[in-house]
Amino acid sequence: MPELPETETIARDLDREIRGRRIIGVVVRKPDVLREVTASLLPKRIVGTTIGRCWRRAKNVVLDLSSGDHLVVQPRFTGAMLLSRGPLPEREALYSTLHCVLDDGRDLHYRDIRRLGTVALMSAARFDEYVSALGIEPLDRTFTEEHLLGILGASRQVVKKVLMDQRLVAGIGNIYANEACWRAGVDPSRVASSVSDDETSRLHAGIVSVLTDSLAARGTSFRDYRDASGGKGDFERSLAVYGRGGKPCLRCGARLVETHAVDGRSTVLCARCQE
Repeated sequence: MPELPETETIARDLDREIRGRRIIGVVVRKPDVLREVTASLLPKRIVGTTIGRCWRRAKNVVLDLSSGDHLVVQPRFTGAMLLSRGPLPEREALYSTLHCVLDDGRDLHYRDIRRLGTVALMSAARFDEYVSALGIEPLDRTFTEEHLLGILGASRQVVKKVLMDQRLVAGIGNIYANEACWRAGVDPSRVASSVSDDETSRLHAGIVSVLTDSLAARGTSFRDYRDASGGKGDFERSLAVYGRGGKPCLRCGARLVETHAVDGRSTVLCARCQE
């Protein structure tokens, strides 16, 4: 967390709110979140630049700068990018690791409670190298059933691990891998290469539909995810399996099984209707 729907929501909000704004100052409070730039060098490279497009790649929020550099934020578990005019609320300000002062009087904060996320400043060449190692975007037109079939067929890993491998498919994490497998009726612990053409078709539909539905609800908020204005996502109420271990399956009524045996993270499935 955040995954594709959450980071896409943040990126869209920021693009609407701060595209064209100039950075006139930077305050770094917790330099351990920085990557590929030091706290002393960061202001020299970004103060005076204008923010261009704000967009998402995989689970990253990307800010294109007029200098040609890219500010790449990976929120991971507890990170958020928050806009404020004046001080943040105390509960948020306590965890603000850095903020950019904008020319319209607002501040753009990177808030991270556990400081497991990162803020990287990359040159154009470095950014191209970074994104070239990422997999296909699952909401892109090029992500077809045939493409997914090729990914699954070439792997001896379990289905869920393949879906979460950012080198293969970008943006899917634990929440939506669980949900997509449930929608498809596919056991997430199956060996990927054993998935049939028909099951792949259902899994493709499950991936696209759950990401699209969550994006429409502005993502899933359990504890720490917030959009750029501090609001929560609303998809939690639509989750069929994630966080519902021991509860009835919404499709067949059987008791949902929760295990950490698949990849060390919580996997929830219906043993009756996911084969």
